[in-house]
Amino acid sequence: MTIHPLQKQIERHFAAGAEALADPLAMAAFLELRAALERGEIRAASPDPASPTGWRVNAWVKQGILLGFRLGTLTEFPPEDPTGPASGFSYVDKHTYPVRRFTPADGVRLAPGGSSIRAGAYVARGVVCMPPMYINAGAYVDEGTMVDSHALVGSCAQIGKRVHLSAAAQIGGVLEPINASPVVIEDDVLVGGNCGVYEGTIVRKSAVLAAGTILTRGTPVFDIVNGTILRATAELPLIVPENAVVVPGSRAIVKGKAHPKTEAWGLSLYAPVIVKYRDEKTDLSTALEDLLR
Repeated sequence: MTIHPLQKQIERHFAAGAEALADPLAMAAFLELRAALERGEIRAASPDPASPTGWRVNAWVKQGILLGFRLGTLTEFPPEDPTGPASGFSYVDKHTYPVRRFTPADGVRLAPGGSSIRAGAYVARGVVCMPPMYINAGAYVDEGTMVDSHALVGSCAQIGKRVHLSAAAQIGGVLEPINASPVVIEDDVLVGGNCGVYEGTIVRKSAVLAAGTILTRGTPVFDIVNGTILRATAELPLIVPENAVVVPGSRAIVKGKAHPKTEAWGLSLYAPVIVKYRDEKTDLSTALEDLLR
């Protein structure tokens, strides 16, 4: 694996702690890293066929993102002009992470109405962003993806090509710990409304998460097609298989592990269920996505 020219610089400045604050080379290295992130040249996690998950965490990139927060100072955006009129919308954040600006040449459709994409995020050509939505620093959003209203793409999250993040979908990031894998949504995945994908979960290509599905490291997924239960392990995150169609379900609480009243109350626990694997009929239900782009 080739070492990126920035890696040693970032690792050195990150290890320097507070001493990096007075080093102009630290800021120069961070700004170079931020620009490379925005161009999609480096990523917090990269596809890697040799890895058990198919993805490799680039810990030094995460270090560089955290270095930016360390070097940043609170600044008002846009800068106050005491001689001019009130600027309307304003915010205060670290000066190292302003809001990204886009032009028609970028090929990103960013509709008006309260959306923000933070500096250090990569957004490819053909991405559609419907307000209000938010993409955090270190995230990677690939071509043809739609980020719908009230959707969140967390720091360092990796979103593939032609993904639809439906309204109110929450894609967690995982910036810390440094070596932890961020959430990965691979190509052609449909994430339904009000879904939540967190704690390093990987959703493989062409999977469908029905509205309201919640996936975390501690969430078992019940595959009723193959009769198996999918879980995260100490070494691997939760991984949703390719083409899986996952819906919110429930399972009964085991009597021996619950209060005697549990059965009388009719209680059950949330359980995501793989009810089928995607086929041509399932694909027809997602044809609308092409019309929206």
